[in-house]
Amino acid sequence: MLSTVVLLVDDEVPFVEAMTRRLAKRGLDVKNAFSGEEALQALKKLKHVDVIILDVKMPGMDGLEALKEIKKAYPIVEVVMLTGHATVESAIDGMKLGAFDYLMKPCDMDVLMKKLDEAKKKKSEHEQKIMEAQAMNIAMRRGD
Repeated sequence: MLSTVVLLVDDEVPFVEAMTRRLAKRGLDVKNAFSGEEALQALKKLKHVDVIILDVKMPGMDGLEALKEIKKAYPIVEVVMLTGHATVESAIDGMKLGAFDYLMKPCDMDVLMKKLDEAKKKKSEHEQKIMEAQAMNIAMRRGD
């Protein structure tokens, strides 16, 4: 099975470096971005991303703004919001905007890994449904 491709987006460089090492040790293929804008640029270049770990509080484009743009352009990519400054309001806003889930920093690695596995599974199910619909569409056209 292919390893899960994760885009880790956070403006705190030491946090990104530490998390990248910890996630890579668990077999994930981790890409990094240090702002919402950089995440959107990275998504244009990367062919395949399963799950995005997105910090809420970042200078410039914050996590909620980035989430809006990501979901608009890449609706089936799942996003796990991470923050050290969680408020109930931002959690609710993130979920309304399509975040898969919301975790507090620092988060337990086992909990994060479970969320990433669940998010990848959900994305894979969406991709499967899309492929089935496309195959059905082709079959229907051939039947005409």
